Amino acid sequence: MSAEATNPATPGPVAPKASAAATAPAVPRADRRKSRPRIDLRRLGRAALLGPAVRGKLPDAISHVVEAHRAHHPDADLDPLRRAYVLAESSHRGQMRKSGEPYITHPLAVTLILAELGAETTTLTASLLHDTVEDTDVTLDQVREQFGEEVRYLVDGVTKLEKVDYGAAAEPETFRKMLVATGSDVRVMSIKLADRLHNMRTLGVMRPEKQARIAKVTRDVLIPLAERLGVQALKTEMEDLVFAILHPEEYEHTRELIAENAARPDDPLAEVADEMRGVLREAGIQAEVLIRPRHFVSVHRVARKRGQLRGTDFGRLLVLVSEDADCYGVLGELHTCMTPVVSEFKDFIAVPKFNLYQSLHTAVARPDGQVVEVLIRTHQMHKVAEAGVVALGNPYAPASDAPASDSSACDAPADGERADPTRPGWLSRLLDWQQAAPDPDTFWSTLREDLAQDREITVFRPDGGTLGLPEGATCVDAAYAQYGEDAHACIGARVNGRLATLSTVLKDGDTVQLLMGQDPASEPSREWLEHAHTPAARIAIQRWLATHPGGGTGAQDMTGTRAETAEDAAPARRADVAQGTAASRPADAAAAEGTPTTRSRRADVLVDRPGASVRLARCCTPVPPDEITGFAVRGGVVTVHRGECAAVAHMKGKGRAEIGVRWGDTTECRVTLVAESFGRPHLLADLTEAISSTGVDIVSATVEPPSQQRVRHTYTLLLPDAARLPALMRAMRDVPGVYDVARAQHQAPGS
Repeated sequence: MSAEATNPATPGPVAPKASAAATAPAVPRADRRKSRPRIDLRRLGRAALLGPAVRGKLPDAISHVVEAHRAHHPDADLDPLRRAYVLAESSHRGQMRKSGEPYITHPLAVTLILAELGAETTTLTASLLHDTVEDTDVTLDQVREQFGEEVRYLVDGVTKLEKVDYGAAAEPETFRKMLVATGSDVRVMSIKLADRLHNMRTLGVMRPEKQARIAKVTRDVLIPLAERLGVQALKTEMEDLVFAILHPEEYEHTRELIAENAARPDDPLAEVADEMRGVLREAGIQAEVLIRPRHFVSVHRVARKRGQLRGTDFGRLLVLVSEDADCYGVLGELHTCMTPVVSEFKDFIAVPKFNLYQSLHTAVARPDGQVVEVLIRTHQMHKVAEAGVVALGNPYAPASDAPASDSSACDAPADGERADPTRPGWLSRLLDWQQAAPDPDTFWSTLREDLAQDREITVFRPDGGTLGLPEGATCVDAAYAQYGEDAHACIGARVNGRLATLSTVLKDGDTVQLLMGQDPASEPSREWLEHAHTPAARIAIQRWLATHPGGGTGAQDMTGTRAETAEDAAPARRADVAQGTAASRPADAAAAEGTPTTRSRRADVLVDRPGASVRLARCCTPVPPDEITGFAVRGGVVTVHRGECAAVAHMKGKGRAEIGVRWGDTTECRVTLVAESFGRPHLLADLTEAISSTGVDIVSATVEPPSQQRVRHTYTLLLPDAARLPALMRAMRDVPGVYDVARAQHQAPGS
């Protein structure tokens, strides 16, 4: 942008200079204009058609832009383009690029890039004007008066902030401003990406250190943004240009590999393409089969992955059809008539990528062992795959049969009412956390980290809502995504119905229930930072730690809560309660087989062994109507276990024979329950009161020392009737602070 503009002291005729192409580094470029003669932008850039006799005529300098634009939008109104070019050329007149070309060649080239991708008229108009406010005397008010609010908004979105005002923070703050504008209109970033691509194409005139600095920012920020917005055509070319600047030796080696492959007389990709055309023709499927050469970075990656490259590694085959159903028809024919590599199949039509990409991916094997990758998509899918959000046109155009190219005539929405329906989830998250970034350096470094995460997953909340998170996100990230800074009080989670630590890595499709503590003084732990992958989580935790220098240092088991020491907690939290006694054994100690009970249990169990006495195992405390099984132990006693008890599998492994048992008429029964709760005053009293209210006797109770606000209670209870168990468990769960009540499950004895 303006970094390449210079203002000669005395504007005048420009001597012939080398073209932009001649000064660009020797890197690959998409040859999209082979069918048209190359226009001399240097010569035409000086020829503004401003005279009254030709005021309505289209300037020759934008004829290539118009040709590309009409290929996508045949009925487009070209008058805004004519007026925008006239204003841009007259405003930039006298300014030169460092390559020696008139500066107008830059907005023309940027606009041509967007026109070839299918951008609508409003975007192209703003593209022609994108540097006028930054580098000339044109104001945003003038842009609004002549071209409307939409164009003004886009031009403002890509206008840099002045270094005079922001100093070293100018670049990160400019990107922050641009991203905020993109949140309301993705066309802002489309213009910025095309602008950076053209600057990268002509970067050869810069000093090597400046080339490297710009290439690194392009690699870390612009290329990931192009990927996330689905603009693959811009992303791949920028990758190759960055590759050539930052890794010249690897680039040169890759170029030699591509040249050697091109010189080979046989082309295995062409042979397979011909075979595919025959298969699809016989099946009656109308389809185009094209060879898609890999770009330089892609070839380099394949070479690093596979070592020695073969002919099919230098490209992929692209099959284009008209309807979605035809994609699957092509897939079926190829897998039937050729040898498929099943492990390579991916369906991005049924499950599109987060950047709008849709396609079927598969691969087929040749008799010589070479594998050919195949992409199958419709023509519309291909357009979106190449141009991404640029192919979506104007997000504010009214729903009608009118072409998107007429968007310049649409009334702009009022300020504050912009709501871009194409805004993806990752952009919404980025806009949320950038507000909390305390300074430009934090924003800049965090932005690069965020953009380095390529894939997005979706997890579900218990209420049916969803959370979009980057791949590798944990329950910590889910907590801050759902609750913001209130997530400081999160003490644990359930993932797919099971208790999980906050460090648990989530998978696509998981259901996550976050458990929130009730202590208003809850605080995050420093250890959470090790498991926080999203900027929103990291920034929120870091801000809290910065304002509480002595906090966040408690012991942490990553169940997600603040810890108290056992010494402090034990006197207040531990209770050994027995019916009429001062203490009882912990529940685990009662799990040993054959230990006589201190109180008879009158559950009636019928045993298929006459005369045998029965004992209900304390490791699982079975009660009707549990599925039960029995095993004979010393003294002719039959112990009865729940069917899912871990001891059952252990005894079977020892060769113990099962004995048939079944429930008879029952009255009293004994059961052990484990309650998980948040720590709070009077919790034990409330729980025992709830148990007593159901008419159940407490045989023994053990409350373990709290582990970071979480308290585990184990109760052995005597029920007058097994039918009361469901009501008892509900009553315990209804006690404030209790989040789980379950039957005790002890581990099987060691082998």
